[in-house]
Amino acid sequence: MTMKKIVSILFSVGMLSTLVACKDDFLSFDFTDGNIRDETEIWSSDRNARGFLSNVYFGTFNRYNLDGNGSMFSQATDEAVNSNLSSNINIFNNDTWGSLRTNDDQYANMYDYLRRANIFLEKAGESAINPASDIPRLRGEAFFLRAMFHFELMRRYGPIVLATRSYTLADNLDLPRNTVEEVVAHIVRDCDSAAVMVAPGGLVDQAAGDKGRVSQTAALALKARTLLYAASPLNNPTGDVARWQQAADAARAVMVLNKHSLLTQAQLPNLWNYGSLAYNNEVIFASQTDNNNTLELNNAPVGYDGARGRTNPTQELVDAFDVRSTGKPITDPTSGYNPANPYNDRDPRLGLFIIVNGASFKGRPVEIFEGGRDNVPTNVNNTKTGYYMRKFMSESAFWGVGTAINVRRPWVIFRYAEVLLNYAEALNEAQGPVADVYTAVNQIRSRVGMPALPAGLTKDQMRERIQKERQVELCFEDHRFYDVRRWRKGEQLFNRPVTGMRIVRNGTTLTYIRFQVENRIFSEKMYRFPIPQAELNRAPRNLKQNPGW
Repeated sequence: MTMKKIVSILFSVGMLSTLVACKDDFLSFDFTDGNIRDETEIWSSDRNARGFLSNVYFGTFNRYNLDGNGSMFSQATDEAVNSNLSSNINIFNNDTWGSLRTNDDQYANMYDYLRRANIFLEKAGESAINPASDIPRLRGEAFFLRAMFHFELMRRYGPIVLATRSYTLADNLDLPRNTVEEVVAHIVRDCDSAAVMVAPGGLVDQAAGDKGRVSQTAALALKARTLLYAASPLNNPTGDVARWQQAADAARAVMVLNKHSLLTQAQLPNLWNYGSLAYNNEVIFASQTDNNNTLELNNAPVGYDGARGRTNPTQELVDAFDVRSTGKPITDPTSGYNPANPYNDRDPRLGLFIIVNGASFKGRPVEIFEGGRDNVPTNVNNTKTGYYMRKFMSESAFWGVGTAINVRRPWVIFRYAEVLLNYAEALNEAQGPVADVYTAVNQIRSRVGMPALPAGLTKDQMRERIQKERQVELCFEDHRFYDVRRWRKGEQLFNRPVTGMRIVRNGTTLTYIRFQVENRIFSEKMYRFPIPQAELNRAPRNLKQNPGW
């Protein structure tokens, strides 16, 4: 652990006034006095103590723009390519990352926020929070946040050092790592504590001023995701079926509360747009909202007011969307897929999540064919695959000459569709393709008018269908990077080229030609992140590097 990070104490909560926050939730806490001089001024004030916890929430991060230049984790998977070929995100793809050169290294950051969460847990009971009856609920929120930060570390680094209290300079900070099993058990305990201490129900039950706080369903959703990771092959090499059943039971606990539901197909594009569907029924927990047009500027096609077109979906992702009328994969000869008209009669989510040639965007058809307005080879930001990302983006956003039009948008950390998929996957591994597995997956398919999965699938066949359903439904949401790793399918899916589609127009005829965009490398060591060398230097005896790095 970084000693400086571990021992630092956040004496001031004044940063809240400088961060963009939602107008209608608790993160709009209006704190302007940045002159807190010592720790007693935090805990002797109701306002300051609550503000301290609000600051801990900022450890849940936004994932739309990791480097300030439009990189997203999807570009480090077979979902997408970054149009900026010199982007640092590519170190994940070309085997140039390591302990001295990392990307999205959250090691020190998460321990910093773990310390903050622990300080609140230790101090809140003696604080001036008024009424005192609020203290258990607020401590429950801190338990959740501590669990979340531990989870973020675990899914990157595997075994980690559990931070169960705030450390001081007098403590021995050269500590051995806990096993994944120990970390999972601690996360589950914190989630269980949070679930009984925070306000019951889900986000929809929260009062206007509390929107965005940790809810009971958020705590249970984190528990379910954690247990799913613990049951997966990367962390469960013996295939212990009991772990899968525990994960299924945890996801089921969210479902039976009946506090969340899927949006309709018409509503789905606005799930991430809090200007249109703030705190909607599908969202379980999300980061603070940003109010800007940076996502659109970074990712819209290059023909739109100088947009950068950063996230270019791959042909591999496009191929994962089934044929709508038959519900069959395009690789099935009886699916009805027509390679001469490849985007016709496809799963509606293809059009909702990916911009293909001819799609309407901001009032005009997108032209990705050679010579089209959105295929400009002389533009360094031009699509590298023949596709642009559409998910998350609002067509009402404007970033050109004139008055900017921004969008209120959080990063959605948990949503109900993921819970259903977590449940289906875990239950299939525990019991096989029983009726409840079909029901969970088909809820997601039916909301966009896709046919139900065919009856009679084997356990292995159902596993493949669920994995592909996750690839489609959760694309660009940071899941693919970790899903492929926890399934231990990195060598199969990431250690190969990614492809795109070149479109040639001759009169009114379009010809579609698949081509290789770039080669990708994946090896055994990449299932875990490397521990940063700076951290190893600070804990030379016990921390130890992950294998292969």
